[in-house]
Amino acid sequence: MGVRLLVLVVLSVALMVVDARFTLLKPVRSQMSLVLMQSYWITDLPQRLWQGVASQFGSRTELVADNEKLKTENLLLQGRMQKLAALTEQNVRLRELLNSSALVNEKVEVAELIGMDPNPFTHRIIINKGERDGVVLGQPVLDARGLMGQVVELMPYTSRVLLLTDTTHSIPVQVNRNGLRAIASGTGNPERLELRHVADTADIKVGDLLVSSGLGQRFPAGYPVATVKEVIHDSGQPFAIVRAVPTAALNRSRYLLLVFSDSRTPEERANDAAKAQEAEQNGEAPPIIPATVPKPAAPVVVPAPAPAPVATPVAPAVNAVKKPVPAPTPAAATPPAAAPATTRERQ
Repeated sequence: MGVRLLVLVVLSVALMVVDARFTLLKPVRSQMSLVLMQSYWITDLPQRLWQGVASQFGSRTELVADNEKLKTENLLLQGRMQKLAALTEQNVRLRELLNSSALVNEKVEVAELIGMDPNPFTHRIIINKGERDGVVLGQPVLDARGLMGQVVELMPYTSRVLLLTDTTHSIPVQVNRNGLRAIASGTGNPERLELRHVADTADIKVGDLLVSSGLGQRFPAGYPVATVKEVIHDSGQPFAIVRAVPTAALNRSRYLLLVFSDSRTPEERANDAAKAQEAEQNGEAPPIIPATVPKPAAPVVVPAPAPAPVATPVAPAVNAVKKPVPAPTPAAATPPAAAPATTRERQ
């Protein structure tokens, strides 16, 4: 046994020396590496099979989880895109409204539609501005395209607006092209107005723009109301049938403008202008600001105390006038006891 071991050791050392010093054993080493490589592959086969199966199941689980995650993210992104589209449209409408308010000379305030009348035979909406915001009855309401209606009911924080197309609503208008005046009345159809009592020979044609004339003292003059869509002439009738389409988006607009018109008389405007000019010449800040539709509190507080101070001084003033009447001179009116004294002397 020892001799064999010794022979093997000597042989191994000799092979190592020969392999290190000479190239004789390189072909043998390459062949042996091929054989050993196959054995390594066979030996490692179970482990590789296990890793492959585990990776397959693990990859499928990860793919399912990633798929669910991507689906969730996709839904969220689609929802955000829808919201972004709504915000974009809202931004466009607000920009149109701002551009519209820039063309309005009167003071305006933006309001939002928050409700509609459920009655299909009435065209009314509810806005989020009320009496506390200075809204008054009859105040005009318009959107980015034209007049929509007027305030008909006030509440502390909301208001009810009657639209132009309501059957109970009419507005004086004029043709922008030639100034022809007429009355536009609602028909109950949100897409149609009718002009009443227009002569059959009147100069009005399809496409004419109808604007508010301001004759009703309710709507300011010059605001777009409708566009003529149809004109029917009948030789046997004294009046033509004229139908128009409102310029305002009555059933689509969400943001509206409340118009605060100048309610001062011409004399008040002249006085305010003169005072402002005098203050400007004196180097002072102009004390007068162009008046708008008064706040609800203003007309209630101002006239209330007026009758009280007037009623109290009237009675003594009349008595004072009646007492000195019989006296020949104003001096006799001062001593109140003079009259009874003369009476006793005569008796």
